[in-house]
Amino acid sequence: MSEELLINITPQETRVAAVENGVLQEVHIERSQGKGIVGNIYRGKIVRVLPGMQAAFVEIGLERTGFLHAADIAQSESDTVAAKDSRNPSDGLDEPAATDTDSGQSDGSPSNGNGDKPLIANLVREGQSVLVQVVKDPIGSKGARLTTQIAIPSRNLVYLPGSDHIGVSQRIMDPDERDRLKQAVHDSRASLEINGGFIVRTAGESAIVDDMIQDMKFLTRIWERTQKRRSEVDCGLVHEDLPLAMRTLRDLVKEDVEKIRIDSRETYQKARDLARELVPEVIGKMEYYPGERPIFDLYSVEDEIQRAMDRMVPLKSGGYLIIDQTEAMTTIDVNTGAFVGRRNLEETLFKTNLEAAQCIARQLRLRNLGGIIIIDFIDMEQEEHRRQVMRALEKALSRDVARAHIADMSVLGLVEITRKRTRESLERMLTQPCPCCAGRGVQKTPQTICYEIFREILREARQFEANGFMVLASQVVIDMLLDEESTGLADLQEFIKRPITMQVEPAYSQEVFDVVLI
Repeated sequence: MSEELLINITPQETRVAAVENGVLQEVHIERSQGKGIVGNIYRGKIVRVLPGMQAAFVEIGLERTGFLHAADIAQSESDTVAAKDSRNPSDGLDEPAATDTDSGQSDGSPSNGNGDKPLIANLVREGQSVLVQVVKDPIGSKGARLTTQIAIPSRNLVYLPGSDHIGVSQRIMDPDERDRLKQAVHDSRASLEINGGFIVRTAGESAIVDDMIQDMKFLTRIWERTQKRRSEVDCGLVHEDLPLAMRTLRDLVKEDVEKIRIDSRETYQKARDLARELVPEVIGKMEYYPGERPIFDLYSVEDEIQRAMDRMVPLKSGGYLIIDQTEAMTTIDVNTGAFVGRRNLEETLFKTNLEAAQCIARQLRLRNLGGIIIIDFIDMEQEEHRRQVMRALEKALSRDVARAHIADMSVLGLVEITRKRTRESLERMLTQPCPCCAGRGVQKTPQTICYEIFREILREARQFEANGFMVLASQVVIDMLLDEESTGLADLQEFIKRPITMQVEPAYSQEVFDVVLI
């Protein structure tokens, strides 16, 4: 499998497309007016503690306060004492322990010694200063999700300043390789006399000691700058993560990436400079794209992005998916469509579901759909067919960088997936709710609006002493009032014994109208 990364740079936004075998798999967009803040580190202040939610709101200098849950607070004995003793205004939580999220093991996670989670009121207090990192961008009306368990990533490692733990990504399966990597990290940390823990990322599977030492030096320089900035700032940003183009080199470049094409000479030079320090092995894969044809037109990326906005996704067999994203969850319905098969109904349904499993995994990555996802596969009678569809879905999702958990298929053919969400989906980033239907996807019919107008006129006729009424509405509603509903309009005028006049208002959408007293 060959993969290319296309990086499109404009003054307004940066876009990165991951293309596998000529097919778009992922799109990342960062706009200068609304950059993502995941990975940024802030010095904040606790402004409100909510014992009922086991959480606190933290002022970090953004439009909305951040959300800090008790489970995301690194606890030490001194922290708890400081939180309890209001006479000692300590910054105890400014130097947290960290959770090994990559390996599934934890170090320094909150506990009261008996295995129970401590109360939020025993961990923080209002007015306390904390050093926090953003783990989830503000989404919709929600503020940023925060943690005090600081983790700073490089190409091969994640640095945990408040922990001594050494971990390895769960995606590295070979026990011998895991032991080798742990020993390499241990030896490198000892030779540099560095305090703190490290996690070996999936990209560091074949790293040697020299690679570890280079990454550790890079990470400790970042932490030193962060500590210095922290002492200078009362409330605000102390460390900003790399911009998208640079994060691409750190996070998205895998062994099977053959080319990294960048269409900005300035960004290309900056990327090469970073690569020399962080990932020297990818320099040979980088190239500047000076072509007149837009870089995203090379593999019809623009067309794919447009299609990612559609509800219906066609399958090659003739079937299709219907994808609906709501606030609570995303639902995906699988349909056979025009695919009738050649043998029998069960075989047709099985093949459609197998193809849908592959397509769904790609659409989740492409659209960046997260949270709860419910897939309604077509009902299959044979248990073996259900198992094969689930295996196909799990295999397809295994290539996804975002962690996903798949529940077993229910008796109704429903599969529940939870996929990690750290930023807005592609649809939410590129679109906004329709001003006519307010995001419902449907409008009231002109006939429905006519009857609402009749009721409004009758209501105002009983309430006010007016000589007549003027109806302001869209063209289609006025046409229906004067045509199909003209009899009802005449009966209403006779009933209220006052004239009713019509006026088209071009600026009004189909659902908007006004009844003006004359």
